[in-house]
Amino acid sequence: MASSQVTSSQPTPDRPPRPNLVFRELRGKRSPAEFAAAVRRAAREIGERVSCDARYVGRVEAGEIRCPNYAYERVFLHMFPGRTLTDLGFAPRSSVRGRRAHPTGETGGAHEPYDTQDPQNHEMDDNYEESDVLRRAFMTGGGATVAAASLGPIGLAFDAAAAGRPVRRAGADDAYALEEAVRRIRLLDDRHGADGLYRRAAQPLRAAYALLDAGATRRTTAERLHAGAGELAISVGWLAHDSGRFDDARSHYAEALATARMTGDDALEAHAFCNTAFLARDAGRPREAVRAAQAAQRVGRNLGSPRLMSLLALREAGGWAGLADRTGCEQALARAQALYERGTSEADPEWMSFYGEAELEGLEAQCWSTLGDWCRASRHARRAAQLQDPHFTRNIALYTAELADDLARGGRPDEAAAAGMRVLDLLDQVQSSRIQAMLAATARVLLPHRRASGVSAFLERHASSPRTA
Repeated sequence: MASSQVTSSQPTPDRPPRPNLVFRELRGKRSPAEFAAAVRRAAREIGERVSCDARYVGRVEAGEIRCPNYAYERVFLHMFPGRTLTDLGFAPRSSVRGRRAHPTGETGGAHEPYDTQDPQNHEMDDNYEESDVLRRAFMTGGGATVAAASLGPIGLAFDAAAAGRPVRRAGADDAYALEEAVRRIRLLDDRHGADGLYRRAAQPLRAAYALLDAGATRRTTAERLHAGAGELAISVGWLAHDSGRFDDARSHYAEALATARMTGDDALEAHAFCNTAFLARDAGRPREAVRAAQAAQRVGRNLGSPRLMSLLALREAGGWAGLADRTGCEQALARAQALYERGTSEADPEWMSFYGEAELEGLEAQCWSTLGDWCRASRHARRAAQLQDPHFTRNIALYTAELADDLARGGRPDEAAAAGMRVLDLLDQVQSSRIQAMLAATARVLLPHRRASGVSAFLERHASSPRTA
């Protein structure tokens, strides 16, 4: 693997880190955790996605991060309009670009979220315009190319396990790499969908469990590895779920649930049950969906996140809709709305960054669609597509596909065809079997309406569009 060009985010032997007193002053009386939450909220406001936590804030203030990566730069400049990076206490990017970071005795955690990492040299690339690079890689090489470039941090552990060699005991750098793999999978799925990514993502999952088997040097590292492996299992399970591999998804979610229960991790258990409920609904097992969503709510009740409980109520609503229980569905939807309106919380899980008003509307649309109320379903689906941040390309395509299907079934073929065309425009960026299946169903509904305005053009374009293998 070629060495990366890096910024000197780590202190070098001849230049100790210089504390960033300006940044510390900007934090004011807020704790590092409170300030990190503010950074994440600001990121969501501009469609960015950063995984800022108290530890990251501490590293910035200690001077370990001389210049943030581009995602953080955009967020910080949004938070403090009119200021430059140097006004915020950072070194100019030109002064750090291209310098190599030297390994230190403590390699763990010395990397910024979204920076690429060479596991042999512990080097990272800060000159990385994420969205453009990922999109180019996706367009030219497909999801597997992106995954190969983005999910490599724990590949060495996998290679050792595959070769039958013992894997060394895991350290903090392995835990970081595992957490980063989870973030990258979520990022890629948000933008491009699951197809082409699933098989590649299974490799770091195998590596994660190889690390668990090898043991960790510290108890805190072991806890991070278990949590990271569980979240990675859920992420890989979701990729299987979204690409129509329901049995694989069920297995991965069960693996995450077992990991959660083995370590007493309530947050991971709630997440695993949440995804299990969603899968059960899609797989035609609505009663199981209700039970899994209710189990998630029991374990999630003590986590202090109304937004999490809102999402779990929506999962339950989807199950009730599948059972044709309109009253149960409406009650769960009302509960989800009330919980959502309580706002965000410090306790909101990182994986829930996708859950905003657009997702709330989109999931409600799916409930009404399942109940056959096409008018109400299309109203919510339209609002979901309008509200969605441009960052979540896959979800825009999903909500618009839902809208097209609801309009088609509701007797509005011309509007359905127009919405279907918008989905087709996005399919060069998004690869999702779920979305393609929805669009195919819409096309079947529209076949008897070929003479309606725009329908014939949509059907012809859909028929000629490539399908995911």
